[in-house]
Amino acid sequence: MIKEIILKTPFIKLDQLLKYAGCAQTGGHAKVLISEGGVKVNGQTCTQRGKKIFSGDRVSVDGDELLIQ
Repeated sequence: MIKEIILKTPFIKLDQLLKYAGCAQTGGHAKVLISEGGVKVNGQTCTQRGKKIFSGDRVSVDGDELLIQ
């Protein structure tokens, strides 16, 4: 399933995005998803929870794809 996420700021950090989009229930849950390699940014596995996500990026987690606008 593809979800469109509209940013109101120039960027959002990956862990904050996962919470905002409902993919992670807490910051700790987001940290675990990212550190275990369960998150991809633009097709590449990302283990940096502070990675800046910008408009146009695609984030995949647990079968969901987030399209950042």
